[in-house]
Amino acid sequence: MFLLAGNTVCAQQPVQINLPPTDTTKSIEIIRGRSMRLKTIDSVTTLQTLAGDAMVRQGNTTLAADSIVINRNTSIAEAFGNVKINDADSVFTSARYLKYIGKDRIAFLKDKVVFTDHKGILQTDDLEYDLKTGIAIYKNGGRILNEKTVLTSKEGVYYSDTKDVYFKKNVHLVDPNYDIHTDSLLYNTSTSIATFIAPTHIVSKDGVVDTKSGTYDLKTGKAVFYERTAFSDSTHSGIADNIAIDDKTGMIQMSGKAKLVDSSNNVTVLAGVIFLDRNKNSFLASQKPVMILYRDNDSTYIAADTLFSGLRKYDSLAKKEILVKDTLKNAARINTNTTDTAIRYFLAFNHVRIFNDSLQAVSDSLYYASDDSTFKLFRDPIIWNAKTQVSGDTIYLFTEKQKAKRLYVFNNGIVINEANPKMYNQIGGRTLNGYFVEGNIDYMRVKGSPAESISYPQDDDSAYTGMNRTSGDIIDIYFLHKDVNKVKFTNDVNGTMYPIRQIPEEAKFLKNFKWQDKRRPKNKLELFE
Repeated sequence: MFLLAGNTVCAQQPVQINLPPTDTTKSIEIIRGRSMRLKTIDSVTTLQTLAGDAMVRQGNTTLAADSIVINRNTSIAEAFGNVKINDADSVFTSARYLKYIGKDRIAFLKDKVVFTDHKGILQTDDLEYDLKTGIAIYKNGGRILNEKTVLTSKEGVYYSDTKDVYFKKNVHLVDPNYDIHTDSLLYNTSTSIATFIAPTHIVSKDGVVDTKSGTYDLKTGKAVFYERTAFSDSTHSGIADNIAIDDKTGMIQMSGKAKLVDSSNNVTVLAGVIFLDRNKNSFLASQKPVMILYRDNDSTYIAADTLFSGLRKYDSLAKKEILVKDTLKNAARINTNTTDTAIRYFLAFNHVRIFNDSLQAVSDSLYYASDDSTFKLFRDPIIWNAKTQVSGDTIYLFTEKQKAKRLYVFNNGIVINEANPKMYNQIGGRTLNGYFVEGNIDYMRVKGSPAESISYPQDDDSAYTGMNRTSGDIIDIYFLHKDVNKVKFTNDVNGTMYPIRQIPEEAKFLKNFKWQDKRRPKNKLELFE
């Protein structure tokens, strides 16, 4: 504090000190002070001191402190002890020391500075406050308290007119629902919206988000992120160019090279757009979606126009009948002692394509459930295994450990096995059951009214001897090394054997014959095109 000698001025007689008449808007008016002294330092410097409950005013701004020293010529004031600034009854500041530049209306505050505008409270030990612009700056650490939200950083800029704060260096936001770390952050104390402009790590009760750009409304729980944002929770993780999150509804929208991983079910989805419902544990993918099912070091790729997955609850009250073997009585009984559980299911719509190293398929739509690992293919389904093609009105493909175990074809079933590019073994009928060994077709049974077969037998030197066209109630086909090895007919068998060079062209193909190898996915990369 300046120690000055001079005359004491009565506190009840306010003293006003003005700058030259050309700058009257920057005058500082003395309101009160228990003791006031005036001292002339030289011809251009005069100091005014106020001690004890001192207060001055400039325009709509009042400054109070234990003591105040004013330079009449420069319009600079220094305040000591219990410093308080009231800026137009909208912004309030307190500190232990202040230096105030009256002509520029800039205040430099130190030591336990508190700055508030009814929305947020800024605490720091070193603050520069521009009263003209309403901008407050700290560079040596500070924090903002906004209701239950606390933000700390090394540096910060507070804009009192817009209620925005720009935090820099070691930024940490703590909220009852969020814990955020970043190097730069914009935050609005009025709306509680955080804007991210640097790599940011967000932790909440719902999971973790890593982003470089975006906004988060901490009141509503709605957020939008850009620049390749990633998220994760206990069961899901994902990454996309853009991600929108609604914490209250549990909805997440991912767009732009989106990738969703369901770790609990070993499922990965790649798509242009993915919607994830955390509350219902379901997702919907569109724009060239591809789903990958991982089982026992094997992968099945499924592509369609639209993919959906959800949970279907099995209700034990429904008393679903399940046959189990009673080893004591060597008989089958019905088990109704089951518990409630959720079954994961998948739906694919339009232009369905499936690729696995051992099997490929296409259809118009698909249903798959985790309880029985069965692929149900609808509308013009086709399955390929090695040189064999199976088609019909509807196909059920039963799998085990990601390998085909059995298939069932409803109506108009036909099996085509390519003997060579011009010869096709064919079996057609009303229904068809097939069985696989190690992922390859081993045996098939065709039933019909009648079932029909076209085969090309070979001699011991593997030369084709002719074409056998036969019909019967039941046809059994046995495969060896992925080729037809033996055909067996049961009941009402009728057949004709044609020499290899005397086969009529109209007899070479069954009614529903259509070799569609061009539709067959040749590799997994085709599904991403």
